[in-house]
Amino acid sequence: MSCDNCEVQYHDYYSENIYTWCTNCGNYGISAALKRALVATSIPPHKVLLAFDIGCNGNGADKIGGYRFHGLHGRVLPFAAGAALANHNLKVVASAGDGATLSEGINHLVHSVRNNYNITFILHNNGNYGLTTGQASQTTKKGEHMNTSPEGVITDSMNVARFVMELGGSFVARTFSGDVHQMSHIFEAAINHKGFAFVEVLQSCPTYNKATPHEWYMERIYDTITIPNYDNSNRDWAREIATDMENKIATGILYHDKSKLDYYSQLPQRQDIQTTLVDEVRKTDVKDLVASFR
Repeated sequence: MSCDNCEVQYHDYYSENIYTWCTNCGNYGISAALKRALVATSIPPHKVLLAFDIGCNGNGADKIGGYRFHGLHGRVLPFAAGAALANHNLKVVASAGDGATLSEGINHLVHSVRNNYNITFILHNNGNYGLTTGQASQTTKKGEHMNTSPEGVITDSMNVARFVMELGGSFVARTFSGDVHQMSHIFEAAINHKGFAFVEVLQSCPTYNKATPHEWYMERIYDTITIPNYDNSNRDWAREIATDMENKIATGILYHDKSKLDYYSQLPQRQDIQTTLVDEVRKTDVKDLVASFR
């Protein structure tokens, strides 16, 4: 569908390709929630770019309609940032796993948060490198026995939501792959946010991560809407409730700064220009430039 004024339907994002994730993988819920959020925000497929990293999340790149990009391991964020800067009329949603994001791509995460690029980033946090059969990642629980850690992981796991807050993130949310309803609303809010919207999805991995199955999360997660008078514009409060990842795990929009300007909006040279960068691309004769080096 290419009609800008047509009502967006769930089937607009339909793909004939068959899902290949393990039975009960959290990716099923994430994929369904993303489609729901895109429909709820009335974004037609030709108005959004869905960028996927390598890993189990990347197996969803051809399971949804629209413009899709399947990138290199840990490198989806610079691509997504470049696309958003080149065409700020296009919604950009990027997805990646905890292994790629917090290892090969952690520098890209740092600068995406710092620069506040106008993209939505969904971190699939299943606590391991699932696609390569269960190696420990930066979010694997300490003591867990993994393929490359047969005697148990010896380092503390990383609290990525707190990490993003400490970097000055303008939108930090956490949700659970088993709660499609909450995920849908959080994805919708993230897409509507102007700036870098970071959403951590606590994702069950039934095949390789036995420490945090679906039931483990169900016994521990709670929604911030149950906290009396919770103010998600209070960064200190948000950091406090985001700390516990073992007993009572907070989900919801943990922190939201609506006043922080995104990167593109701060560029002085673009303030009075209505066109996008892709509109300004044109052929240029470089014959004289090349000749000057002879």
